[in-house]
Amino acid sequence: MPGGGSSVTVPRVSPGDGWPGLFESAFRQSRNAMVLLDERRRIVDVNAAMVGLLGHSRAWLVGRQMAAVVVDGPLVTEPEWQSWLAAGRFAGEATMLHADGREVTVQWGATTEVVTGRRLVLVVALHTSRWGPRFRRMPDERSGPRGLSTREAEVVRLVALGQTGPEIADDLGIAHDTVRTHVRNAMDKLGARSRAHLVAKAFGEELLMRSG
Repeated sequence: MPGGGSSVTVPRVSPGDGWPGLFESAFRQSRNAMVLLDERRRIVDVNAAMVGLLGHSRAWLVGRQMAAVVVDGPLVTEPEWQSWLAAGRFAGEATMLHADGREVTVQWGATTEVVTGRRLVLVVALHTSRWGPRFRRMPDERSGPRGLSTREAEVVRLVALGQTGPEIADDLGIAHDTVRTHVRNAMDKLGARSRAHLVAKAFGEELLMRSG
């Protein structure tokens, strides 16, 4: 995962700050480790899965540079990081340092979003391994839940951004009933119990990132 620089206090981003409430709920519910970074690669927030992955408390992590938990420090130089930010979506692999000294290798994907004027980066751990670079399960589109169609993934992404059914229908030029059908089908395919659960599972499966 990206990282670099010194520790500094960073205010948490909440739904009241402009982050969609549904996305916030998905962030909390996801079993995939997730971290929000600011443009300087400082940790803005982490979910419970990330706390479990790294063994550090949320209070210890928030405000620190991501490099603090990346073996051998920042993955990329500042110009490379700016290039990633400009791309909007990027992915990679990193070895993370657990609080007890163990190393955990992580394959991750990231996407940028603008929240109340701040550009933030959501980084999702897609696969992890405690055996160095050898992953117990390599990414395989044939495994796991059935994949979403392009339109279903597009609808789920808009749901994650906080748009209502009518707003999604207007944006995509389709009927509101069609939006509901796409959401229902996506929930069935991913085994989601609610819209928030659907967003969390979709991020975890990298479906939203592949749809951009």
